[in-house]
Parts: sequence; structure tokens; C-alpha cells
Amino acid sequence: MNGKQLARQIFQNTLQAINVSDSISRCLGCTHGVLSCGDKRYDLLGVLDLRVIAVGKAAHGMLDGLVAVLPTHTQIAGIVSAPAPATQPLSGMHYFAGGHPTPNEQSLRAGAAALELLRGCSARTLVIVLLSGGGSALMELPLLGALSLADVQQMNQALVTCGASITEINAVRKHVSAIKGGRLAQAVAPASVLTLAMSDVPVGQESALASGPTLPDPTTREDVCSILAKHKLSDRLPKVLMEWIESQAMPETPKADHPAFARSQFQLILGMHELFHAAHRIAESLDCLAFCDNSTDDWPVEKAADSLLAQLEDLREANPGRPVALIADGELSSTVTGDGLGGRNSAFVLACLEKIAGKRITVLSAGTDGIDGNSPAAGAVADGETLARATQRGLDAKDFYRRSDSFRFFESLGDAVITGPTGNNLRDMRLLMAFPDP
Repeated sequence: MNGKQLARQIFQNTLQAINVSDSISRCLGCTHGVLSCGDKRYDLLGVLDLRVIAVGKAAHGMLDGLVAVLPTHTQIAGIVSAPAPATQPLSGMHYFAGGHPTPNEQSLRAGAAALELLRGCSARTLVIVLLSGGGSALMELPLLGALSLADVQQMNQALVTCGASITEINAVRKHVSAIKGGRLAQAVAPASVLTLAMSDVPVGQESALASGPTLPDPTTREDVCSILAKHKLSDRLPKVLMEWIESQAMPETPKADHPAFARSQFQLILGMHELFHAAHRIAESLDCLAFCDNSTDDWPVEKAADSLLAQLEDLREANPGRPVALIADGELSSTVTGDGLGGRNSAFVLACLEKIAGKRITVLSAGTDGIDGNSPAAGAVADGETLARATQRGLDAKDFYRRSDSFRFFESLGDAVITGPTGNNLRDMRLLMAFPDP
């Protein structure tokens, strides 16, 4: 097995190890009609009605896991917004095919349906929210009624292509949404709300997951204005939105002291630690000395490539004669400078090509959701021979990078990592491997 095959196997086995439904079952328990999550208990016999909102790329798997834990014949009503249809739709659930990475009409309908579902909640209502990555696009409703779907799409496109971090992007999204930034929790009151989450955001920044519909928002209106100025977005956003923001009519999002959060519990069921644990165990089972790193989260792709490759070289020197694997997670920033197909994962691998040329090094970067930017791939893989192979075929790596066309570059070499939608969504996974000389 060569380095690229080994890297692909580690990535695929890691995906299989982070099962969504099983993670719900490990987090929740139900005995004699009492649902338990951590130190919280919910007496389902005393619950007047149970309402469920499942949003994100892992929505279907999370819902299946929840239903498996609940007592048989439990009556639920709710909505599901996911990129793909359910294989076995559940009675009482209303399904939406939300758009990702760009919101669509179904995304807006899902947002409206969520608020409608929560009308009339009482203190005896239990609302369970199942959140996973992609939720920001899959469920939306503008706070400013004058914003059309085209306006929402224009805003989203501007945000995700300007080089802003995910935290910055979501700070803006929260403030212009009727459901994000804790506003869904406001709609739930006075009911109890239990949020179960699979995180694709940095540790400690869980309010960025799906733009934090049930969590207090630590960002402010002033932050939004600073972000727009920093990334020169004023001329790229809808005029009606900018006028609203500049007139100071945009309201502040609810903060930690808001009473809406008094009966709200947030439980993370899958995140960075689970991804690292699975990948580390699998790499070592395949005879690689494995190390994990989270230091490059949110970095530009070029800076992250330099840092991670330097770490890899240090690990190889410290462990002569052994294959070493450096596993990194998180989402890098990759400014779009062309109209090609690709995303931050394949862009990262492309940025590594010259640096690893001629070396016994393999680099893989891929999204655990199976999606990389606007491409049909999860990411890409390359080794020390990739640049030479590309040159022989007349492919200019720098030109492809400049045109943001990294997917087509790797597709032509057979090095795109294509999984299709995985039904999962933690963070991106980067795997850098160095092998001893023969």
C-alpha cells in the first residue's frame, strides 16, 4: 500500500468510526419514561408535548438516534432540514431540502416552519434541537422582512468568499437572522429546550455551530460593523441590508443573562476530541506513529501548510525509521480568487505540492461531510511525486491555485477524494504522513 492509499484508508476508517446514531445513544438514556442527558432529567410522562427540530448535514442520523432512545410510540412533531431526503421519513416530521452551502427557498421555509412549530409552547413543552454542521444555510429566516431569497444568497456568497473566519461569518449571520444567535431559544420560552450538537466549529466557540440558534451570542453589532469593514463587504452586500445596518436599526442578539436560556441545556455529542481519538487509533493500528494538532485552526491555507509540514519534519527527525502521521482538524480560510471548482481542503493540498516535491511525504485534507467548497469532492490527496506527474501532463499547479480550481487539478490526476455526502459533519481532517527512506 502506498502513502496515498494508506491516507485514504485512514480517512475512510475514521468516517466509519464516528457514527452519528450511536453517539446519540451514548449521550442519552431513557428509563421508566425519564429521559436523561448528563445531569439533567426530563420526565416524559409530565411533558405535555414533545417537539423536535433537526437541522444540518447529520440531521437524519441524529433523528434516528433520538427516536431509538425514546420510548416506543412516543408522539413527536417537528421539522427536519437537511441537504438530502430521508430514506425513511418519520410520522409527525415535516421535511425540507435546505440548500448548502447556499440557502434556498426550502431553507427559508424551514426557518418559518421552525418558528411556527414553536408557537404556543408552554412550561410543559420539551423542545429537542438536533444541530450539526451546515445548519446556517439549511435553515434561515431573515430578521429584516425586506430581504429576499436572492438577497440572502448574495450575502452568503459574499461572506464565504471574502476570506473571513467561520466565527466572523457567523457573527454577521446571527445578527440578521430571526432564528440564529439565540433567537430560536427566545421563541421556545417558556418551554424546556435540550440541544444535542455535532460540532464543526472550534472548541469553545459552540455558539458558531449552525450560528447558535439556542445559545447566547457573544458577538455584538459593533463586531458586525468591524467585520464588514475589515473584509470590505459593504459594496458586496445587498443595499437594503447595508442601509438597515448603517441606520442602527439592527437589534442586538440575546446574551447570556437573557431569561430565554434559563431552561436551556446544550450537550455536545461529537466534536474535535472524538475525531482525533478515532483517527489517532486508526493510524496507529496501521503502524504509523500518530500525533494530533489543533494549532492551525482558522489559519490561511498557506500559513497552515508551512506550519504543519514543519511539525511533520520535526516528528520524522525525532522518530527515525518509523512512519509518522500528523493529524490536524479545523477549518482553514481560503480566499476565492477565481471561478473554478474547489474548496479549502483541496486548496490546502495544492498549497503543499511544491513543499513536498521529491520527498517521501503524503498529504490528505478532506471534509468529514464529504463536501469541499463548490466541488463534488471531499478534498484531495498528494505525495512527493504529484507535482512531477502534473508537470508531465502540462498542468500548472500555481495557475490552478490562482483560479481557485483545485478540484479539477486533482481530478485530472485521479487524486480527488470523493466520498459523496457522508451524513456526518465534524470538522475538516488533515493527515500529513512522512515515511522513512527505503
